[in-house]
Amino acid sequence: MSQKISRTFLLCGIWSACCCLFLIGLSSTTVSAAEKVLKAGAAKSNITHPLGEYIVGGFKPFPAENVHDELHARCLVLDNGETKIAIVICDNLGITVDVFQAAREFIKAETDLPPENILMAATHTHSATRASSPKYHDFLARRIADCVRCAMENREPARIGWGGVDEPSEVFNRRWYTTNPDFCKNPFGGVDQVRMNPPRGNAALVKPAGPIDPEISFISVQTINGRPLALLANYSLHYVGGVKKGEISSDYFGIFSEKIGPLLGAQPDDPPFVGMLSNGTSGDINNINFRNPGKRMGPYEKMNQVAELVGKRVAEACQKVKYQTWVPLGAASAELTLKVRKPDAQMQAYFKKVLARPEDAPQYHRYERNYAGRVQKLLEGPDEITVMLQALKIGDLSIAAIPFETFCEIGLELKEKSPFEDAFTIELANGYNGYLPTPAQHKLGGYETWMGTNRVERDASDKIVSVILDLMQQLKSHP
Repeated sequence: MSQKISRTFLLCGIWSACCCLFLIGLSSTTVSAAEKVLKAGAAKSNITHPLGEYIVGGFKPFPAENVHDELHARCLVLDNGETKIAIVICDNLGITVDVFQAAREFIKAETDLPPENILMAATHTHSATRASSPKYHDFLARRIADCVRCAMENREPARIGWGGVDEPSEVFNRRWYTTNPDFCKNPFGGVDQVRMNPPRGNAALVKPAGPIDPEISFISVQTINGRPLALLANYSLHYVGGVKKGEISSDYFGIFSEKIGPLLGAQPDDPPFVGMLSNGTSGDINNINFRNPGKRMGPYEKMNQVAELVGKRVAEACQKVKYQTWVPLGAASAELTLKVRKPDAQMQAYFKKVLARPEDAPQYHRYERNYAGRVQKLLEGPDEITVMLQALKIGDLSIAAIPFETFCEIGLELKEKSPFEDAFTIELANGYNGYLPTPAQHKLGGYETWMGTNRVERDASDKIVSVILDLMQQLKSHP
């Protein structure tokens, strides 16, 4: 493992040739205690991709034919007079690091917000595209940067508070032990111990293979006189779905973002209130209770129900929040190099046989040809990838950022071990690199662990947790 930690520093006290005191995540500007003022600004920009771009939430992408609801980038900027940080949440399946980096270059050239102090993430709606085409790649980077610039322009004196509330009714672990080995066949010719998304209400289901995280974490920002300015929430729910084929939608993430303002009593001011919902550690979590057969629902019905419930729970919890007119802010980041998984000779030989058969020949697994292509791509690709990990500090709250579809256990571990009083994780942040199971979950198999779904070494999650906890400790040690 190799890592390179980058930080922003504040020089405090008297400069000397011998000794300097550096604080992570702070700029070189200081103010007296009496002058300390927290400012906040929020904005959103439309990032809807053109019709005809492929919606890529499943194994067979199909072109977008209609827009059910527009996609947005939503930004919150915090500025305490010493440090500026920003969080940007984008309605997208997953955004690669090059798009985020292009946005950072715009922001660096056009603002005084340090680009390393910005957390950017995708929501993981399955009713949108990735930034795969050059045209949309450039458009998305530009619109993300515009959103940040508008949020910077909208800064005004503010107060901030945060908290959390449990809502376990909408989150279920989707990986199950089962007594039916046919359910657990994999595309590599073997049988796993667990199955992702097994048949609902089936007698062969034994128990889920992992936990859930029921907490909805949130940050509430108001103007000094109490007018709602912005709210950022975080929930470990993969997505909800239930859309019409070919329609673009932000899923429940976008619906929540529009519903939370009225629930908080926000008025149509200028600048308007901005709601935001980020994806927590939901790589193995969805909205389906596999114990029960379930009932058929209309398009968009379930996602509206979930968004409304989550919004009401957050609005209720906001009534108990204690607001502060100034808090310390910080940002720290690290680059971690991970090995890429590669097929061994036996796997290569197996897929060679798979591809040699006629396409209409009987299959061991319906996605075996898909994974033949994915595995070959890994074989021909780089041996290592370097990912950006990040932690933000807002008072005694820390936010971790991981560029993977991250298993719930990882987020729970970070909450438990964080040196901060409160913590949560935003996944698919600062890049997209596939799934991130734990080593124990790798041993069980299942879709999220398959080579091609997961791309990096099996102990990658342990290394990532270690780096993020180190970043958090650095932020904690430098108030």
